[in-house]
Amino acid sequence: MRITTPRIVIAGTHSGCGKTTVASGLMAALTELGFRVQPFKTGPDFIDPSHHSLLCGRTSRNLDPFMMGEAGVLRTFFSASKDADISVIEGVMGLFDGIDDTDIASTAHVARILRAPVILVVDAYAASRSALAMVRGFCDFDPRIRIAGVVFNRIASERHREMIGSRGPVPVFGWIPHRRGDEIGGRHLGLVMAHESGGMQAYGRIVRESCDIERILEAARNAPFLGIPQFPPETIERETRAVIGVARDPAFCFYYQDNIDRLARAGAGIRFFSPMDDLVPDVDAIYLGGGYPELYAKELEGSRCRHSIRDMAESGMPIYGECGGLMYLCRSLSTDQTYRMAGVLPAKAEMSTKIQALGYVKGRYARGSCSWTGGISLRGHEFHYSRVECDPDARFGIRLMMGNGIGGGYDGLTEWGVIGAYTHAYFSDSFCRRFVAAASDFRRRTG
Repeated sequence: MRITTPRIVIAGTHSGCGKTTVASGLMAALTELGFRVQPFKTGPDFIDPSHHSLLCGRTSRNLDPFMMGEAGVLRTFFSASKDADISVIEGVMGLFDGIDDTDIASTAHVARILRAPVILVVDAYAASRSALAMVRGFCDFDPRIRIAGVVFNRIASERHREMIGSRGPVPVFGWIPHRRGDEIGGRHLGLVMAHESGGMQAYGRIVRESCDIERILEAARNAPFLGIPQFPPETIERETRAVIGVARDPAFCFYYQDNIDRLARAGAGIRFFSPMDDLVPDVDAIYLGGGYPELYAKELEGSRCRHSIRDMAESGMPIYGECGGLMYLCRSLSTDQTYRMAGVLPAKAEMSTKIQALGYVKGRYARGSCSWTGGISLRGHEFHYSRVECDPDARFGIRLMMGNGIGGGYDGLTEWGVIGAYTHAYFSDSFCRRFVAAASDFRRRTG
């Protein structure tokens, strides 16, 4: 089967060139015009998708060939886009920046998989005709990538625009003036989350005023036919086998939507709760994602939830924590002072002013450690400013082939049926089946 799905990739020459302004602004502008816009983000990002979802009223999905595989990128794209009028994919870093000296998992890699036209965002600050030379270099670098147009960002004046000119290799779709005061605030892990700032709504006005939306739509609609591969049929459990409590609040807000969906397809009922404000609901397992526990350590210490999670862990409940979830499962977390955490794992966490790890992770859950994860391979990403100091007799459930983890080639500190890792894993179907099966077994034992 061959279909035409209107789609456009917003790529940049480098990080910080303005592609988030253009991508989010285009999403907002098209949504305001009545289009059903399906947003995507290239790479392992949690923050930009939160803004996309708020702007479009549809859940933004990550597209990452390293974690998902090329078939996984296509599956997620087709599944999420099937009832959309247009799909807008925000890139990551520079267009051709991938793993090491390759373009694997780059924006260009995703554009090739999706056969999607690209709009290149160029920061023209302090440049004139040289900006056109940069565009020419990007157009010629890889002939497999079709750059349909360019948007120049940070234009100082009409005179500046005239000095750049428009005699480049591709049409100019927009000239965005240099503005102050429209930036979204940030912190150590990137921009603030969408629930903390609605500032990206202003980007829609910027794009409407500065870009030719009709030409962008034309480029998206002229994307080539995209054949739908024959995916293996997905196994979907029709009955709820167990209920998994998923921590979701300002302290725990980093989740891949695909992970939640796969747990549901494996037979999990999903129940969200706040470890800061709620008691633990009636669940058979717990999933603690990443986020900012360091910003809410006082509230987490004062909540009765941490005692309940400790009791549930001792009773054998399967619990999975990643990054912020790992920190919360430790005995303590040191920021401006030391706060008591859940005390499930034999370690203490502390924040650092320097980044401790950033990059992709590949590994395998060790056999004979955590009872329900052994032997499964994993891929994911890590990005953290904290470190974990483990007791001498601590046990680890993940052996790494790529990445830092907790240290020494290991990740996944484990105790009872609990595992906490720095890796933000992209869940495989086998992992989800194991997690739900372990939750179901716990339900039978304790029900």
